[in-house]
Amino acid sequence: MDYDVKDLKLADAGLERIDWADRRMPVLRKIRERFTKEKPLKGMRIACCLHVTSETANLMRTLKEGGATVAVCASNPLSTQDDVAAGIVKHVKVQTFSIKGENADQYYTHIQQALALMPHVTMDDGADLVGALHMIAFERYESLHKSVKNWVKTLGQKKRQELIDNVVGTTEETTTGVIRLKSMEAEGVLRFPAIAVNDALTKHMFDNRYGTGQSTIDGIIRATNMLIAGSNFVVSGYGWCGKGVTKRAAGLGAHVIVTEVDPLKALEAHMDGYQVMDMASAAKIGDIFVTVTGDIHVLRKEHFEKMKDGAVVANSGHFNVEIDIDALEAMKTGKKRIRGLIDEYRLPNKNIYLLGEGRLVNLACAEGHPSEVMDMSFANQALCAEYVWKKGKSLENRVYSVPQEIDKQVALLKLQTVGIKVDNLTGEQKKYLASWEMGT
Repeated sequence: MDYDVKDLKLADAGLERIDWADRRMPVLRKIRERFTKEKPLKGMRIACCLHVTSETANLMRTLKEGGATVAVCASNPLSTQDDVAAGIVKHVKVQTFSIKGENADQYYTHIQQALALMPHVTMDDGADLVGALHMIAFERYESLHKSVKNWVKTLGQKKRQELIDNVVGTTEETTTGVIRLKSMEAEGVLRFPAIAVNDALTKHMFDNRYGTGQSTIDGIIRATNMLIAGSNFVVSGYGWCGKGVTKRAAGLGAHVIVTEVDPLKALEAHMDGYQVMDMASAAKIGDIFVTVTGDIHVLRKEHFEKMKDGAVVANSGHFNVEIDIDALEAMKTGKKRIRGLIDEYRLPNKNIYLLGEGRLVNLACAEGHPSEVMDMSFANQALCAEYVWKKGKSLENRVYSVPQEIDKQVALLKLQTVGIKVDNLTGEQKKYLASWEMGT
């Protein structure tokens, strides 16, 4: 079996973490029990580009038990848990290409190795597999990293065509990836259907709000050991992730400030009780800054110039572009790595501290979302992979929402695992809700 992990000797320690997470993922476990019996993914080859964590390992278990042949690579160079990666190889028996701290060459080589499976379905967290497949299909080789480009050169034209023709569909885990896919659909270049798993209510309402909220604060505290209470805590972006971060920061006693570009979201943040201002104003008073927008250069030179000595900046958006790190590099008079993953940038009159190299702070500096949250996200992924495998050839080349029946199934399974019952509509109630006639 092909793999590239840091050290296979870490596998037994990784298995302990995988099993610990599994205890707190009852929804995915129920789906895995059904998959083991029914084998609904039999014959499927699936390439996954996800954060390689203990929760992801249990998704790999589920896909494999469903009958699929699986390969997984990392969707972020700093999010891999090396012992878990080894555990996936040795104990789950899935091809794994992932090393914490891998450089760009390794990262894209691993993407190439996952795609070498010639997948029928891809599962992305950021749309890197889909992006690479489309660059190859449209022969935009100049847009590919050299490691992928070199691999493509070894493929004949027939193989390159087969690479994308084999794909029945894809599932996408995160907001950034969905944005990419919708852009491809709008330009008319998307070559296969995509399911926006991120948009399922049981995903973004829980993963983004509760998961990102808790794990982002966890990453900041683990990295810095700072007291959150009493700090001016600036959150840029008031989507589901931003709402989660603001709520958790406020719960710890922070003075929360929100910056936004969307007037409706800004108004919502104001009505929720937070200070709302532009970043130029927030930069002057913030102690801790977190970006969760999915956009580029949210924090940039003019903001760094206004920041106080000792300001801490972190990102919890998918890519490390929300903080203009090149601007910080150009402004610095010195730089030092301290406390593991804090970079101290010395500017002429102050120091600014960047966490986790500007990558996802919850994964670079902590362990990512709690297992209970990822349980629902990965339950959606498993069921959507089954849906794509069954229905993909009948779907159009566009971005689809998660079918409502899947979303509701995940919610009901979750409620069952925590012992909660819900009411059912009576016949009279169903009739009333379906009627347009005026009642007395």
